[in-house]
Amino acid sequence: MSNIACGTSGEEYETCRDESSALILKLVAISAILISGVCGVSIPLVGKKHRFLRTDSNLFVVAKAFAAGVILATGFVHILPDATSALTDSCLPKFPWSKFPFSGFIAMMAALATLLADFVGTQYYERKHEKKGQSAVVNEDESSDSLSETGIVPVGTKGNSGNEEEGGGMHIVGMHAHAAYHTHSHDQEQGVREGFYPGRDSPHGHSHGIDTGDDESGVRHVVVSQVLELGIVSHSVIIGLSLGVSHSPCTIRPLIGALSFHQFFEGFALGGCISQAKFGTLQSTIMACFFALTTPMGIALGIGIASVYNANSPRALIIEGILDSISAGILVYMALVDLIAADFLSKRMSSNVRLQIVSYVALFFGAALMSLLAVWA
Repeated sequence: MSNIACGTSGEEYETCRDESSALILKLVAISAILISGVCGVSIPLVGKKHRFLRTDSNLFVVAKAFAAGVILATGFVHILPDATSALTDSCLPKFPWSKFPFSGFIAMMAALATLLADFVGTQYYERKHEKKGQSAVVNEDESSDSLSETGIVPVGTKGNSGNEEEGGGMHIVGMHAHAAYHTHSHDQEQGVREGFYPGRDSPHGHSHGIDTGDDESGVRHVVVSQVLELGIVSHSVIIGLSLGVSHSPCTIRPLIGALSFHQFFEGFALGGCISQAKFGTLQSTIMACFFALTTPMGIALGIGIASVYNANSPRALIIEGILDSISAGILVYMALVDLIAADFLSKRMSSNVRLQIVSYVALFFGAALMSLLAVWA
């Protein structure tokens, strides 16, 4: 398909075209979006050392609910309509683009593919942890036998087997293996109400990710953090590129505030998932930097190719529409299933009415506020 120009400039665009002012605004946008992204993704990672910002605190749960609302509105209100607009543009041939709702179909398939990736990734990390856990138990039993022969009996080794892998890059608790291994009873709900959290106040150092949804350090957050970053990055490139190639200050100016807000709370949600996944410092830093740099790098790339790139060409419209549709499907799935449902259907939430009310208010407020930004961006 040719990369010919189509519908390049309307009257409003031409009257607001100012390349020198647009370049200054683009540099401001790079700085503002980079700072917002770094701050958003860093708060949960750095804040885990402080009690009120820990991933097991009520404040974090409420803030995460707000961020989930922002991500949900981003998928439904911002990205999916943009994808539909691109794939139904008059510049594209009527067949097949106007004969079938490609944006909705691609978003649906992306959501189903995310479900599959979620399942396969969970199974992979779960089995990987099971093998590590079995080998650790065997080594511990051998060590216990050798010590018993010398008359030294280790204290508390059995109760701690299967706990945290302190030397590893990440701490993964296999969901089914965890439930099968710990058959003794715990007063889980009472522990949550009284402020006891796995690995900190409770004598048991493991996490009940399935039952409580609190401070899940297991396999779910490993997969969630990676898939969520994939969805965010895929649309961040398009957003940055679109802003970078624009020569209109009227277009760029409202995008700076909207994208900074959007980047901050997407980063907060991603940073929370990374923190809960218990990644090592190096891997957490790489994931955080990759997220924070994607949109600014997209803007920089757009600045570099602005003189030759036509955002209204058929090829550009198709690529933008397909990537936006994929991003919308991923973000909607992640927001509903792995961020909202995982927290709002947990035992911790159901046992705390005040936390329920505040979290629902934060969720709806985040979604409404991000939707409102669609008026300007």
